[in-house]
Amino acid sequence: MKLNEIKDREGATHAKKRVGRGIGSGTGKTGGRGVKGQKSRSGVAINGFEGGQMPIYRRLPKRGFTNIFAKDFVEVSLGRLQAAVDAKKLDAKTTVTAEVLKEAGVIRRVKDGVRILSDGELKAKLTLEVAGASKPAIEKIEKAGGSITVLAGAKNAE
Repeated sequence: MKLNEIKDREGATHAKKRVGRGIGSGTGKTGGRGVKGQKSRSGVAINGFEGGQMPIYRRLPKRGFTNIFAKDFVEVSLGRLQAAVDAKKLDAKTTVTAEVLKEAGVIRRVKDGVRILSDGELKAKLTLEVAGASKPAIEKIEKAGGSITVLAGAKNAE
């Protein structure tokens, strides 16, 4: 086999439909657009237009708002931490921070910090330094013999 002999399998590619190229093509004259009217002309963009009726996006009420100061935390469960320790991705002796979790592959990106949630069981004695944690998660960590430090400046983390 040579590079100049390589080709697609039979039926893998289709020829482009050539519109408006004579009556014998089947798509000649009007080119599949029908006869007359706004949509037969070029430059038509009428998406969302409802024939003069008030469009649905204007009939429906606006609701809520987006808080531009909201923090976006990465949520990590205790079960996920325990799985990482069991898989030898996390060392129980070192302090677990957001960067350590990222390097271990537990989280993809740090965002505004890591928040620990209480799903799952924790057997390892971990020292955590994170942006936030739920109360049940803090209780489970301390019950397992570990400690947790909620970083300053991480408002709305509790």
